Amino acid sequence: DEYEPILDIIRTNLLELGLPLRTLEVEFGPSQVEITFKPTLGLEAADNMMLFRSAVKQICRRHGYHATFMCRPGLKNAFSSGWHLHQSLINNVNGENIFMPSNEKDLLSPLGMCFVAGILKHAAAAAVFTTPTLNGYKRYKPNSLAPDRIVWGKDNKGAMLRVVGAGMNDPATHLENRVGEPTANPYLYMASQILSGMDGVENTLVPRPPTNDPYALGSELLPTNLLESIEALNSSHMFREKLGDQFVDYLLHIKNAEVSRFFSEVTDWEHQEYFEMF
Repeated sequence: DEYEPILDIIRTNLLELGLPLRTLEVEFGPSQVEITFKPTLGLEAADNMMLFRSAVKQICRRHGYHATFMCRPGLKNAFSSGWHLHQSLINNVNGENIFMPSNEKDLLSPLGMCFVAGILKHAAAAAVFTTPTLNGYKRYKPNSLAPDRIVWGKDNKGAMLRVVGAGMNDPATHLENRVGEPTANPYLYMASQILSGMDGVENTLVPRPPTNDPYALGSELLPTNLLESIEALNSSHMFREKLGDQFVDYLLHIKNAEVSRFFSEVTDWEHQEYFEMF
C-alpha cells in the first residue's frame, strides 16, 4: 500500500507511452521494484528499454521521487538489481520458435544448444556489455539468485543462463540470461547475445552439461570486476571481428578511463580500513 501511489503513476504513464508492460511488483529490497515487458522483436526491445529507463526517472522526478537503475546502491538492507534478458529465435518462414526441443530428453533444439554454447564461450568477453559498471560486479555472489559462474541449467535461477520451457514442442521455450545489470546499454547487451549465440551456431559449438548446482566449485567464474572484463574483451577475437577493432578499442578506452577515475578517489572503505589503524 505504501508503494502504490507512485507505482500507479509509473504504471499509468508507461502504458500511455505505449510500452508493453507485463508486470510491476515489489521485490526483496527497500524500494526495489521489478518490472517486466512482453516479448518484442529485435531493435524494438532495445528501444523500449531506453524509453523505459529515461521515462521512469523523469516520471519519478516530477513527483518528488528519485529512481535509480544502479545495480547495488550503498543503502541499508539493499539488494542488488539485475537485468534478466529473455531471448529466443523465430523462424522467419513459418514463425516457429526454433529453440523448441523435438523430443522429451532434450532441453533445447540442436540449434538452441549451439546458441547456448556460444553465449557461455563468450560470457567473460561480453561482460563489458552486460555489466558495464564497477558497481555491477558486486552483485555476483554465490547463493544469492545472482550468477557468479559461467554455467547453464534448466529453470535454475542461480545459473547464469536459464532454460525456460515445458519441454517438447513448447512454443514458449527460451533462454534467460541473468548476468546483466540494469544500467547496461540495451543495444550492446542484446548485440552481445546475438553475436555470441550465432558464433555458437556457425561453429556448431557444444555446451558443457547443464548444472544442478550453479555455485559448485570448479566451474568457470564470471569476471569479478570491470578490469577483468576489459581484459577479456580486449582479447576477444570474435567481438573484434564482428564489431571492429575501432569500436572495441574506443569502448575499452572509455571503460579504462572510468576505472582510473574510481582509483583516483578516496572511498569509505579506505577510511574504515586505514584512518584509525595507521
